Parts: sequence; C-alpha cells; structure tokens
Amino acid sequence: MILDWPDCTNVRDLGGLATTDGRRVRPEALLRSDGHHKLTADTVAAIRAGGVRRIVDLRWAHENARWPSPFAADPFYLNVPLLGDADYEIVPDSYSALLDHNRPQVGAAFRAVAEAPPGGVVVHCHEGKDRTGVLVALLLLVAGVAEDDIADDYALTADVQRILMVNTLDHLRQAYGGVAKYLADCGVDGAALAAARSRLLE
Repeated sequence: MILDWPDCTNVRDLGGLATTDGRRVRPEALLRSDGHHKLTADTVAAIRAGGVRRIVDLRWAHENARWPSPFAADPFYLNVPLLGDADYEIVPDSYSALLDHNRPQVGAAFRAVAEAPPGGVVVHCHEGKDRTGVLVALLLLVAGVAEDDIADDYALTADVQRILMVNTLDHLRQAYGGVAKYLADCGVDGAALAAARSRLLE
C-alpha cells in the first residue's frame, strides 16, 4: 500500500515499530490519518484498491454531517465515535480524562480494529491527533511496543507535544495497572486482545 495521500496530513503506517520481545509491527496492518473529507476522487479510488479492509472513523456524528467521509457507503467503513456525551473537565497535558470517561467507546473502537477482516486498517479522527493518538497508543501497547517508542511515534504528528502521551501512558499504568486491565474495564476480552496482537505483529 503506497501512502500517497496528498490531501491528508498526519498519515503514516505504524509498521516497523519494534516490540519489547523482539518482534515488529507488520507493515500496512495499521495506518493512521486525519479526516478523509478533502481526499480527491483519485486518492479515494487508490485507497479502495490499495488493500484497506477497514476504516475506523472516530469522529462524532455532527462531524460526519459537516465533513462527510467519501467512504461512508463502503462496506469496510465503520463510524465508531471515541468520545461520548459525558461532560467532564479536561486534564491539561494528558488524555487521562478521555480514558476515564469514555470506556465503552474506547472498547468499541478497539474491537473494530481487532476484529477487522485481514488486511490494512486505517484509524482516523478529524485532525488525526488526539482521538487517533489514544487509540493507536492502546493498540501498540497491546502489541508490546515500549512506551517511549509509542510517545516518540505520537510526537511525529503535527502540532502535538510528546509529554501529552507520556503523561497519558503514566496514568494508564498508575490508575488501571496497565493496558490489559484498562481495556477489560472497557469491555475488551482476552480474545480481542489476542486478535489485535495477531493482526498487528509479524
């Protein structure tokens, strides 16, 4: 799959990242981007032909109404909003509040990736930063990628600060005892964790 998506920003393949047990994330298994509403018809056609088997759109319904996805009618497209309607205070320099107050949504989004048909999965929100960054971090943790490497990859995204992800991963460990326990609270079972690892790892 060639990542020639000139109408998107923050597009990258997570393939090649090393795990703590010496394995690597499989190329073209998990990709991240910002919204697809600015894609040209040629780029949309190339993505359809390029091996993508699921697009997980993490945006709210009102975002989809304003900036419709060109893939909305495709069978491989799923809109799984990562944020619910709960009113809560945002914590500066961390996504901890997102994790704490959106567990059902996080679980649904994680399963949408883990249970996708074989092939590439694209995860995106509007800007490809916050919601996408959190879900990708959870997936990479489950795959066994080190926290420092996850934070480094997050920092490749435009207009973000690495410390946001560092603090978020610290919160996940300290408040929940790690990613597996947090995802269990989100309704993600062992089979889904195993499916995610199988999908992501070479």
